[in-house]
Amino acid sequence: MHAEHPGEAGGLERAASVFTELRPRLFGIAYRMLASVAEAEDVVQEVWLRWQDTDRTAIENPPAFLALITTRLAINVTQSARSRREAYIGPWLPEPVDTSLDPALGAERGEALELALLLLLERLTPNERAAYVLREAFDYPYPQIAEILQLSPVNVRQLVSRARKHLTAVRREPIDKLEHRRLLKAFLDAAQTGDVAALEELFAADVVSSSDGNGLRGAARFPLLGRNRVARFMTAFAPRFWPGSDIAWVELNGHTGLLVPRGRGGVTLLAIEASPYGIHHLMWIVNPDKVEAYARSRTRCHTSAG
Repeated sequence: MHAEHPGEAGGLERAASVFTELRPRLFGIAYRMLASVAEAEDVVQEVWLRWQDTDRTAIENPPAFLALITTRLAINVTQSARSRREAYIGPWLPEPVDTSLDPALGAERGEALELALLLLLERLTPNERAAYVLREAFDYPYPQIAEILQLSPVNVRQLVSRARKHLTAVRREPIDKLEHRRLLKAFLDAAQTGDVAALEELFAADVVSSSDGNGLRGAARFPLLGRNRVARFMTAFAPRFWPGSDIAWVELNGHTGLLVPRGRGGVTLLAIEASPYGIHHLMWIVNPDKVEAYARSRTRCHTSAG
């Protein structure tokens, strides 16, 4: 542990104050890099430990220093995270996070926060992802990103440009939050009543339904593809899933989602990706660890508000 200089009474308290103020931003960086609440929490905790052990009298810009440590740690974690996801049973989806009190999750903008975009970010290299997140969500200047990534500003500009091109090529045209909620409500109504025609009307032609359960019983191990197939599956599924469910409307990753209780105390989170062409992706998050991580994010969010 770093010993404070003589006369530096309350140094650790000041360090804690600085860290607490910056924590939402640090968590936001780590979360966008890792698409995992649990892994982002671990990174932020490690940053706090390192901040305590740092000679803080030598740090001229604490926010820049803490962002640097957070990003580098997150890049390191991406290596092991990738191998864990390769061993994951069934579809893998990002862990959702409650954004009801912090819509941009500590950032200048809410960029790289929607679940669908976090999925696309998985296709980037760790450095591309970091450069894109720091620039597009947090508006860091290129020279500062270059220092964090230990690259030249020219290389950083190339990374950001390459990331933008990758994402633009596959990203859906966005819709506003009201239309997103309307589509989710229409889906819920049609799914609960088993209305195949109404579901097909809501779905884009290339709709996908993914269940993230990591082998949990009841979670489909392969995505369902296509308007008719997904609609008929939802209809067949309806009598066993929806009756008696005390459904809660929640906010996750900047959009409305559903919290659906299921048998024996389990809970499913549902999020959708949609465009002007309809619903493209139904994302069912069944994995208890991910549901619990979302519950923790809700508790942290609303506790801080109190």
